[in-house]
Amino acid sequence: MWPAEAAELSAQQAALYTTVSIFPPGAASMTVCYSFGCRRREMLDFSPADRSVLTRIMAAGKASAAAERAAVQKAVIWFDRRMGPIIGTDKRIAKADFRALDDKHNYDCWDTTRNTTSLLLVMQGWGLFKYHVVGDPHYRGNVLVLQTPHNTAVLVERATKVEWVVDMWPRGYAVAPDVMTVEKWVTEY
Repeated sequence: MWPAEAAELSAQQAALYTTVSIFPPGAASMTVCYSFGCRRREMLDFSPADRSVLTRIMAAGKASAAAERAAVQKAVIWFDRRMGPIIGTDKRIAKADFRALDDKHNYDCWDTTRNTTSLLLVMQGWGLFKYHVVGDPHYRGNVLVLQTPHNTAVLVERATKVEWVVDMWPRGYAVAPDVMTVEKWVTEY
């Protein structure tokens, strides 16, 4: 189940890591990026307790694809709470960018895309998804309609092939990430 080599990632997934010179996540750890564009990094080494908590969170989502997406939201909140006090992102704000003037306590959308994709890949590798697989990150942005550039992590529903964003960037610390279809997400501002 777990990809043994980064080459098993899609090109778009692999680029999340190669563009900032970090290793992709493994079964036991992942690099957490913060401070806009992965300028600061911290290793998250998953303990047996971490794995147990994430397994329990995801077990609550086994009834349906919608329940699994709701469980993923809780797993992302767990990640935020797990790392926030360690790296200072427990002070982070929604939609942080350079205007926040506090990059050391925040994620930009590249950081949240990278971190969320990593967490999803770890959970996928542990066999915690029944209804979804990790998809390629998505981009939106259309200056002609004043839509600013933005990226997000994606899950693909196995049965329907519908792509779902898992986007923590628009939400503050320990708030459930946006989960909606990519089709809807690309129209948001």
